[in-house]
Amino acid sequence: MSTLNLVSLSLSVLLGVTILLMIIRIVLTWYPQAELQKFPFSLVAIPTEPFLAPTRKIIPPLGGVDISPIIWVGIFSLIREILLGQQGLLTMMK
Repeated sequence: MSTLNLVSLSLSVLLGVTILLMIIRIVLTWYPQAELQKFPFSLVAIPTEPFLAPTRKIIPPLGGVDISPIIWVGIFSLIREILLGQQGLLTMMK
């Protein structure tokens, strides 16, 4: 396996897992009683909070709805498509 294939696979998995965690975080915003510091929820909160906290300072929750995870799903999806999509940069280099 070449280095480029390994990098593509690693990025694909990393971005895919990050998008999945952000989607779970979107669902968790529907349940304000969920304690993000406790065990099952902390597995989602700890890796996503470094992205969401600065975004909340720029775009505060609107009407009590936190839209920052939705913004990050879009950003990560765009990055994944640009790098690994059908005509992505890393795909074209193979």
